[in-house]
Amino acid sequence: MTFSAEDLASSADFFSAMRLYARDMTAMFSENPRLTSIFASQQRWLMAQAGLALYYGRDPADPASGLYAGRFVAQTLVHGIASRNTATAFVQEMLAYRFVRPSDNPPDRRMRPLEPTETTYQAVWKWLNAHLAILDGLDGGSRAERLAYGDPLFERIQPRIAEAILQNHQVRNPGETFNLFTWANSGGVVMDHFISQIEAFDPALARIGIGVLSTSTICQRYLISKTHLKRLINKAAGLQSLGIEERSGKNHLWLSQGFIREYWRYQAEKFAIIDHAFEQAVATGASALATVERLTPPTAALSASTTL
Repeated sequence: MTFSAEDLASSADFFSAMRLYARDMTAMFSENPRLTSIFASQQRWLMAQAGLALYYGRDPADPASGLYAGRFVAQTLVHGIASRNTATAFVQEMLAYRFVRPSDNPPDRRMRPLEPTETTYQAVWKWLNAHLAILDGLDGGSRAERLAYGDPLFERIQPRIAEAILQNHQVRNPGETFNLFTWANSGGVVMDHFISQIEAFDPALARIGIGVLSTSTICQRYLISKTHLKRLINKAAGLQSLGIEERSGKNHLWLSQGFIREYWRYQAEKFAIIDHAFEQAVATGASALATVERLTPPTAALSASTTL
């Protein structure tokens, strides 16, 4: 049985797990800032999901399916993710940094399909595995263990996740403050950092203190300029979503209950999507295996037939 978004959005255990997840995401950013910057803003993350859906959702029997630059741009326009120019520039950037590459085995010399590189696959697999591990921690499941690196199960899960995310309004528009951060370059990981700093959460309090604010550390760690970070903080403060209090000569940051719940609700929706996609993918694989076994004659029957 999968978790619903409502279950997760009201679970104190999920809130605690969500903070650990936020720490995992900031750690992943530090390991490979250039690659994980793809996930650090909402627009780039959605474009990455659209590209992954095209690649892993391709039909092997249809050479025109799969990830092509033109199909990717069209997909971003259909889902209202980005303009044609922005989507085209994103493809060129992914090629330049070797996050995607032209396929070594195109179905036709006139066609130029693209595919994720091993580096990209590793990052996306690690991202998905981190989510599955959090879900396992909530119900004692074995999702992360079952998703071995390189397992075909990944190819069945990823397009399901991407399509569901692209069609989910709550994930794409969680709230005004969340959107403020996540649509800014590196804003998403800065928000993860803020959430990861919560030590104690009291739902009865309007403001939750998260400790001393070190803008220099944030800027250095998450590749964001001081001017850009200050602008984000000032806009969020104008929304009463966070604030700074000076104590003992240091700036202490607090987050509003509303801001935290926007982030919580967003994560609940996303984790529920991933859980459902995992269950669907596993069921599809089991069904396909059962079909093969049903159509395959027993070994004894085969042996007997060969002796006749």
